Amino acid sequence: MRLEQMTVNLRTRSAWEAVELGMALVRRDAAAIWTSWLLVTLPVLMVLNVAAWALDRIWLAGLLMWWLKPLFDRIPLLVISRSLFGSVPATRETLVAQLRWGWRPLLHTLTWRRLSPARSLLMPIDLLEGAHGPQLRERRRVLGSAAYGTAALLTLVCLNFEAVLLTACLALIFLFVPFEYLPETARAAWSLVSEQPPWWAQMGLNVFAWLAVSVIEPFFVGAGFGLYLNRRTQIEAWDVEIAFRKLRARLLAIGASSALVLTVLATGMAVITMAPLHAQERDARMLPRASTPAQPAATPPARQAPEPPTLPIVFGDARVHDGRFRKAADTAYEDPLLSARRTEVTWQKRNKPEARPDEKRDMSWLAGMAAFFALVAEWGLWIVVGVLVMLLMISARHWLPWMRGVTRRHKPLTPEIESTVLEIPETLPDDVPAAARRLWAQGRPRQALALLYRASVGSMSQRADVALPPGATEAQCLRASRRMPDGEDRALFARMVRTWQIAAYAQRMPPTEEFESMLAQLQQRFGWA
Repeated sequence: MRLEQMTVNLRTRSAWEAVELGMALVRRDAAAIWTSWLLVTLPVLMVLNVAAWALDRIWLAGLLMWWLKPLFDRIPLLVISRSLFGSVPATRETLVAQLRWGWRPLLHTLTWRRLSPARSLLMPIDLLEGAHGPQLRERRRVLGSAAYGTAALLTLVCLNFEAVLLTACLALIFLFVPFEYLPETARAAWSLVSEQPPWWAQMGLNVFAWLAVSVIEPFFVGAGFGLYLNRRTQIEAWDVEIAFRKLRARLLAIGASSALVLTVLATGMAVITMAPLHAQERDARMLPRASTPAQPAATPPARQAPEPPTLPIVFGDARVHDGRFRKAADTAYEDPLLSARRTEVTWQKRNKPEARPDEKRDMSWLAGMAAFFALVAEWGLWIVVGVLVMLLMISARHWLPWMRGVTRRHKPLTPEIESTVLEIPETLPDDVPAAARRLWAQGRPRQALALLYRASVGSMSQRADVALPPGATEAQCLRASRRMPDGEDRALFARMVRTWQIAAYAQRMPPTEEFESMLAQLQQRFGWA
């Protein structure tokens, strides 16, 4: 593990902070992850849909895509595990790695461990550590024990997000349906789903499910990888190891610089020492020779053994016994986290009162109070009931007259409700204005206005070229009338609808002059006979 090359600040985090760390890694390398994800999963989706369509089991393609999610989860795990150490793999490298990396653990990941709720936490152990057998089981137990609940809750949350995105994709279709056709479209969609849906609807559902999984699944893998990193940091103290490695590198740099300075100083001292010697030799050569008796030639001195190098002796312990290192080590050992002892300061009185022996007090009087309260609790309810009965008897002359006749049965009042039935033929008469005037003259204004309203709706639907659903309301008719090209036609139809609503719901009939005026305009604009 090249911990010093990690691109994240490793420290002990809470479980949900570790989840956010993993999602941040996914967001940082989003382009590398989703490019490879689309290049791998999209062809698989197409092949499975075509094969399921040939077998007439299109739902099987969606089920297989969901079951093969651990196979596709290797893509985001490979990218974020490499980028954690500063080397983001290229798209080609990621695709080639899928052919030869991580196939051995897929045997149990796609079978008996497929529905494991902690799959995101345990998958890095299977794919990145390379352990197997008892060692793998022990690693899964050690790393997954403390964070199993968080990983299971993460799985549930991601499944809910996938369901929400799938529902949103289906609801997005209804945004393109006009409001007046929405109820009919909803009924048609429900009948389509409840019966045998066509192949294109099933394939569309598979595509929407793939889109939801493609958005959520990389974040699911990244969050589990964050939990994995946090557990290894807690168990193996990665943050402490990284801190000591940085301290060692800094001390090595300080030792190297100190050695360089001492080497320069030693070289300078040697030059200064040799300079007077050369000067003395030069002066001796310039002096005249004195007559001296001949002396025998001196015998050459014996060859001495080479002296050992002095640099290891001088600078060998400089890095170990450096003052800064000792100071840093002492500061580290003073950290209360590395020591089992701690000092607590508390306030105490200087003159403590002497402890007095416990004196036994006479508590027999409490027994009498307990007996009194027991008597009150036992007989108090009957006393209250007796007092209430006495008060009712005393005040009977005030409330008894009001109670007389309570049990008498009153005859139900006949509701004065006048109901009339509008008798409108199923087919409109040939001469609508004449029929409406005849009804108005007979004293049936509501029938006349209802006939005009029905004829106006028919003329409006022809001019607007719309098909109204059965039982369309006045509001739906007004929205449909906006498609009529002539503005005067739209205004006249709105006036007719408003007059009919006031007559039908408020029981306020228009005057005869207003009725004749509106009827004449309708006859002229809509071309009634």
